[in-house]
Amino acid sequence: MAKQTTPTFKLVVVGDGGTGKSTFIKRHLTGEFEKKYNATIGVEVHPLGFATNYGIIQFDTWDTAGQEKFGGLRDGYYIGGQCAIIMFDLTSRITYRSVPNWHRDLVRVCENIPIVLCGNKVDVKERKVKAKQVDFHRKKCIQYYEISAKSNYNYEKPFLWLARKLAGHEDLVFIAMPALAPIEIPLDPALIEHYERQLVEAATRPLPDEDEE
Repeated sequence: MAKQTTPTFKLVVVGDGGTGKSTFIKRHLTGEFEKKYNATIGVEVHPLGFATNYGIIQFDTWDTAGQEKFGGLRDGYYIGGQCAIIMFDLTSRITYRSVPNWHRDLVRVCENIPIVLCGNKVDVKERKVKAKQVDFHRKKCIQYYEISAKSNYNYEKPFLWLARKLAGHEDLVFIAMPALAPIEIPLDPALIEHYERQLVEAATRPLPDEDEE
């Protein structure tokens, strides 16, 4: 009997240092223990598997491991990328201001790939980037989620959205949640409800003119 191969996709995760990319990737316990180090590019590759109603799907998740502080990443990091997550920190405005640069570098090498923008650290009460200020995803027609890597909040959503796009099945669902590291920071349900309401309101606001940036 022929052995079934698992559909595997190169997932590039980018964003400023300190936004929580490594923490987010390593929440998925299998990714923690199965890392492959690509020394030539200075990157850790974590294979993250998800069980879906269409079978197992795997993301070979490329984590820059701090390289971004040297200003930009080598093209070798992006080449062959089939999907991407751009991460910023909701408690740091400068990391959101960097998002267009990361997006530009990404699409220069990887054209027409599905991209998810993630605002991390939604668990922190002193957020600096408000929902109404986050409109880059609307301008570029990419998906946006607010997440908390340390609380596992919305952990699976970026992966599910990418899996649906890559597999071409909008009815694709995860039939088992991945094994995740224990929650480090409990979430305030009232705070999350407040933020989710703000996101809904923000989605209906007219986009600013480019010169108002």
